[in-house]
Amino acid sequence: MSNKDFYETLGVARSASDDEIKKAYRKLAMKYHPDRNPGDKAAEEKFKEVQYAYAILSDREKKTAYDQYGHAGVDPNMGAGGFGGFGGFSGAQGFDFGDIFSQMFGGAGGGRAQSYQGADLQYGVEISLEEAAKGIKKRISVPTYEECDVCHGSGAKPGTSASTCSTCHGSGTIHVRQAIFQMQQTCPTCHGSGKEIKEPCIKCRGEGRVKTSKTVEVNIPAGIDDGQRIRLSGEGEPGQHGAPAGDLYVVVQVKAHKTFERNGLDLHCELPVSFATAALGGDVEVPTLDGKVKLSIPSETQTGRRMRVKGKGIKSLRSSAVGDLYCHVVVETPINLTERQKELLEEFDKISTGLDRSQTPRQKSFFDKVRDIFD
Repeated sequence: MSNKDFYETLGVARSASDDEIKKAYRKLAMKYHPDRNPGDKAAEEKFKEVQYAYAILSDREKKTAYDQYGHAGVDPNMGAGGFGGFGGFSGAQGFDFGDIFSQMFGGAGGGRAQSYQGADLQYGVEISLEEAAKGIKKRISVPTYEECDVCHGSGAKPGTSASTCSTCHGSGTIHVRQAIFQMQQTCPTCHGSGKEIKEPCIKCRGEGRVKTSKTVEVNIPAGIDDGQRIRLSGEGEPGQHGAPAGDLYVVVQVKAHKTFERNGLDLHCELPVSFATAALGGDVEVPTLDGKVKLSIPSETQTGRRMRVKGKGIKSLRSSAVGDLYCHVVVETPINLTERQKELLEEFDKISTGLDRSQTPRQKSFFDKVRDIFD
């Protein structure tokens, strides 16, 4: 084992508290654990160093001896002066590091089969803007598992039964010795169940459950926005060996609307008005998610003017606030003109020649800028 400073191995100061040492150990043990680094000898050696350092620094007597005498205080092979007997690691051959790791990370204890919580599932549901604004209930079909109706969940062929695992003797774990360390790992034969199925069920192949689907009703609240998720606790994949099921996350996708664009709680739309209405003013009908409403267009309205219809946006998901509808005016140039319409427009153009620049503010601004450029 390396004589590297134990505090340095764990990346903590010599003044570190017990909690800081434990936290550093947890982080490094997870990083270098052999199960996460299969075949990586360097990671395996690092894991051993971390385990050894923590075994010393987590023991008050050994830590005291190490702080006073360094490695000589805890290594029996360096025990000149009798320090090896006091704080030594002479009992390391029987020290079960798997127990430490199991306690800290929730691994299976001796004599207990491991159980695994079901996986979380994610499902996308598409709704319209109107449905997002008002809320809706949707019934969705999601994949899941159910008990096999042939073996009734045992995983064994009818007429047979599962037997105690011959490798772990029902504990679900095995102890693996590496150098001076003894680590606890999931049994490779029964995968933690503690049971061994010699003749698996033909339908479920020993799983005890088969894939199916179930219908779930989702209450989508008013005001939900595109990309938001709804969590349905316990509606995910069922757990194994009695463990709880995972959760189901429903991701809402709001379809693009042909008229409105949403920005938070507000809605925006383009409002085309005729040249005459823009010039003289008048009432027009504008659409909302609740039907049409009248909007008064002031005279001399220009393209780009934004007009607000209060309270016709989206209701907040978490409060009583309601957004507004903003109509962006576009003065529309008519097409496919009749002869009479052309005559009238030509006449208007003639009588408009020489108009005071105050009547055409945009033209005035444009030509003033052009004159500034060339002057």
